Amino acid sequence: MKNTITSALLALTFFACTKADITADQALPAGGTIAQTPSAVVAYNIVVAKDGSGNYSSVQQAFNAVPNNSSSRTVIFIKNGVYKEVLTLESGKKNVTVIGESVNGVKLTYDNYASKINPATGAAYGTSGSSSTFIRAEGFYAVNVTFENSSGPVGQALAIYISGDKAVFNNCRFLGRQDTYYGGNCRQYLRNCYLEGTTDFIFGPATAVFESCKLYSYGGSAITAASTESYVPYGFVFLKCNISGASGASTDLGRPWRPYAAVSYQNTAMSAVIKPAGWNNWGNAANEATARYSEYRNNGNGSNINARPSWIKRLTDAEAQQYTVKNILKTKYTNPVTTDNWDPGVVISQTGAPVN
Repeated sequence: MKNTITSALLALTFFACTKADITADQALPAGGTIAQTPSAVVAYNIVVAKDGSGNYSSVQQAFNAVPNNSSSRTVIFIKNGVYKEVLTLESGKKNVTVIGESVNGVKLTYDNYASKINPATGAAYGTSGSSSTFIRAEGFYAVNVTFENSSGPVGQALAIYISGDKAVFNNCRFLGRQDTYYGGNCRQYLRNCYLEGTTDFIFGPATAVFESCKLYSYGGSAITAASTESYVPYGFVFLKCNISGASGASTDLGRPWRPYAAVSYQNTAMSAVIKPAGWNNWGNAANEATARYSEYRNNGNGSNINARPSWIKRLTDAEAQQYTVKNILKTKYTNPVTTDNWDPGVVISQTGAPVN
């Protein structure tokens, strides 16, 4: 029999913040406006608690208990605690919702990194193998959860690796340094999230929308290193976000890991942490003819579009109107591209999980 949580359902509205609103370890939302709506009952299937008061004390045990290839949602509630374990949600564990008791209180963490030796194999983990959490299943939804790689400035070290399509993150945090967040050949939607790091801390081929999110740079070559496939219309899209950074840090908005990298920043507040040029070609001038980088109506000390290279596209009003969440995410990551009209707002509204 399912347990239930009764809680006020909080709806986060869009917000704009200044650099002073955020520090490296600050919880979201730092400068947001919260509107309260009628109370909702959230049903859950599994409870994870470090103190043994739930069904499991380990998040991986809860993942393992999810039925395979289920068309209905399995809802996992995680009580506050630091869960140090390498987590894998296998591809058959579809339609999983993870609800944290609080975004600051629930931390999923580990400390592997690319050059660290895996004792099971005797070889280095490598970049893709260094992640603390692997999401391989379709239809994953997380709210009020912190994903962390705690290894520090030791090179590539992922907090999360996502290869399952249609992943949604609401009011989550992604903590790390280099290569914090990897999005594979799939679609993701992030709302009111906080992401931090150094070099390329958001990278990969994914089509991903970051809406009303906060990005915090500790310095490094670039925030993004997209490797978007040429046949995919959208890569990383940042809508109404806020970019700040550590004192004295500087970085670019993006550099192309692969030639057809696609990244767009729109209506985003950019502090002086962003270099005047804002973008670089990763030492290969040929990338300037293929990379799909664009900006639209950004603001702040780091947003001067006139200082950008000539190969960066200035979107017109008509072009910017095409960058809606539904339009960006309606097509599958396939060649040729096919359409299924995925709307991430549906899973958010159906789950009714409180944001805190």
